[in-house]
Amino acid sequence: MITARELNRATLSRQLLLERESLTVSDGVRRVVALQAQDPASPYLALWNRLTGFTPDELDAAFTGRSVVKATLMRITLHAVHAEDYWVFRAAMQPTLYASRLGSRFAAAGLTPADADELVPELLAFAGRPRTSAQMQAWIEERLGVEKKDGAWWGMKAYAPLHHVPTDASWSFGPRPSFITAGTGPVPTGREVRLQALQTLILRYVAGFGPASVADMAQFAMVRRTDVRQALRALGSALERLQGPDGSTLFDLPGAHRPPAETPAPPRLMAMWDSILLAYADRSRVIPPAYRPLVIRSNGDVLPTLLVDGHVAGVWRPVDGGIEATAFHSLAPAAWDGLAAEAQSLTTLLGDREAAVYRRYHHWWAKLPEADVRLL
Repeated sequence: MITARELNRATLSRQLLLERESLTVSDGVRRVVALQAQDPASPYLALWNRLTGFTPDELDAAFTGRSVVKATLMRITLHAVHAEDYWVFRAAMQPTLYASRLGSRFAAAGLTPADADELVPELLAFAGRPRTSAQMQAWIEERLGVEKKDGAWWGMKAYAPLHHVPTDASWSFGPRPSFITAGTGPVPTGREVRLQALQTLILRYVAGFGPASVADMAQFAMVRRTDVRQALRALGSALERLQGPDGSTLFDLPGAHRPPAETPAPPRLMAMWDSILLAYADRSRVIPPAYRPLVIRSNGDVLPTLLVDGHVAGVWRPVDGGIEATAFHSLAPAAWDGLAAEAQSLTTLLGDREAAVYRRYHHWWAKLPEADVRLL
């Protein structure tokens, strides 16, 4: 059996949050499997939390050289992943992307999955060099007509295997995305489960986020639990079983490192949508249940959080003069000192790029309960 605190420490260890490690950006991304990338700044802040001596220029270069790529993948959201992982992750996601992106809005434009099978190769040929969103939509309009443009593009920009193209924006990607074909590889079709690809994704997920339940695996990728169970049966002894704190069955790699419960967990200032907050069905391993609605808002926004002793303890935002930290409960002086040191480092990082990062989400702070607010 694994206790709740041991499970928390295992999670932090796999996600490089017990101690920053000296890795290249590409190796760091591969270790943590995938970085949430809805907001362009978040992959940078995620790596700053995890890698020793991280500088944004390193991730800029990885995006430009396409050793790390940004694309729609798990949970039908934007992720940054190692380029060598993209195609197998994409194959594992095929049934989900098919069902979501070739569904109601695509069909409302008078299009069918058969139309998508015909359209995708032509679209990828057009995107053989970088194309703006406007250029992609103009191409679809010329191909299908104005009345089908919006529905077709809504489906294609997530369903077709496309990468986002870095620009000269502060965090490599601006508000108006450009796209390029994901490169060589079989163009996926249909909604059949790619069992081998799903097995690979599960093994990578468990290595980066485990131990984990069937529900956790399904949540991470937004795939059916029945498909996860089928993949687990095929994996057989490649994974071992543990009893979780609530009696549920968890899966992990045999012999995987699981630190003792008393292992210290340093404070961190986590990025918006950080994967550690979203990669599980049971998010209580990191987010106290009472705080979940405070940091995961009703529209899906996930606020930048304070991590203290391995658990969410509040939120943060940049303001004039530093980082404003809002703690949902009393913190020890040592915790405040650790957060202040992190804030000093983060202020330096942001000052070189975008000191007011996440400003457009500040309206959520008016909806927070009374708390201990400090300027770090």
